Amino acid sequence: MTDKNKTARNAQATLRGEHWGIRRLLPFLGPAFIAAVAYIDPGNFATNITAGSKYGYLLLWVIVISNVMAVLIQTLSAKLGIATRKNLPEVARERLPRVVSIFLWVQAELVIIATDLAEFIGAALGLYLLFHVDLVLAAVLTAIASFAILEVQRRGFRSFEVVIVLMVFVVVLAFAVQTFLVKPDLAAMTKSIFIPRFQGTDSILLAAGILGATVMPHAIYLHSSLTQNRVVGKNEKESKQIFKFEFIDIIIAMVIAGAINMSMLVVSAALFYKHGLFVEDLQQAFTELHHYVGPVASISFGLGLLIAGLSSSAVGTLSGDIVMQGFIKKKINLYMRRAITMIPPLLIIILGVNPTNALVMSQVILSFGIAFALVPLILFTSNPKIMGALVNHRVTTILAWIVASLVVVLNVFLLWETLFPDL
Repeated sequence: MTDKNKTARNAQATLRGEHWGIRRLLPFLGPAFIAAVAYIDPGNFATNITAGSKYGYLLLWVIVISNVMAVLIQTLSAKLGIATRKNLPEVARERLPRVVSIFLWVQAELVIIATDLAEFIGAALGLYLLFHVDLVLAAVLTAIASFAILEVQRRGFRSFEVVIVLMVFVVVLAFAVQTFLVKPDLAAMTKSIFIPRFQGTDSILLAAGILGATVMPHAIYLHSSLTQNRVVGKNEKESKQIFKFEFIDIIIAMVIAGAINMSMLVVSAALFYKHGLFVEDLQQAFTELHHYVGPVASISFGLGLLIAGLSSSAVGTLSGDIVMQGFIKKKINLYMRRAITMIPPLLIIILGVNPTNALVMSQVILSFGIAFALVPLILFTSNPKIMGALVNHRVTTILAWIVASLVVVLNVFLLWETLFPDL
């Protein structure tokens, strides 16, 4: 029996009320964890560590708010797939003029290339830091590992989900170890989580960077694809039940992703900020962790970076396949796609460009794509002709537009300050 048939059978048993407890939820767990990988990619390492080292715990509340926004956004994406049995690019192709669909596809591909840049470089840097191998060799090893993860997808989506979930929990353990070792100030953490504050323009810029690294366009496209045919409701009542279970999946996955991001900033604040170190470079972060805390902390940091890069890179490749198929009804071999998207990060590494700087610039490129994913998503999920019984409530739509407006404004600010810092 295939993964799809087995999952569908177990899900239908749950919908009929035959399963109880955690067993009811199991068939529906997985899609949100794959999407959540986009929220813990190496770009987050760079922004969170910079923010923690410069402002201590000050911007923890930004991560919390970003995560709440992510829950809403991923919920809309998952709901679109459940209601329509189509992913966001497919709905856009059917509902929008062809020239618009082609434009959306081109910008989505550029966003995914930028995403893969951050993820691939992050994984290669993790190997370099852990095993002291040449960075170019680390990049080659990363490429091999990336192909190995793609091979898992051929065994079925459940196998792929299990591998991704295990990788996420390795990152969780890595940052749990670091957080324990640096002994953060719990009172300062609590205060910064619940009291929004800024300290000048630079802190606003970093807040926009954190948000830009958290809300990922390709995760919006991806989640609708993961839910569109995974478990199909026979009627609107079953679709609503499926959505409720998927929402639990989203909450669990986003809480874990949020905890990882908060841990990154907390470790940086508790160690670097405390010692007066402004750390923007991931290699420097690794070195200082080793110097001040010891090899266990630095190794767990490098391992977290490596695993986050590999897992998010695999998910990025899957997203690229979805946007091409959805927007223009074309498809290329996943291995060919993986090979093509490896070229830019390999060139950057070979040319000796600073990996952390490349990570930061990739986040700037990502900023361009957020509105092009968010706006169609809100328009479609607010349309009763498209969504049926799962159409957004009015309050949900209002909140979604507020979130979209805030995300777009902050990312425009981020772009302006990055491209024109002296104006």
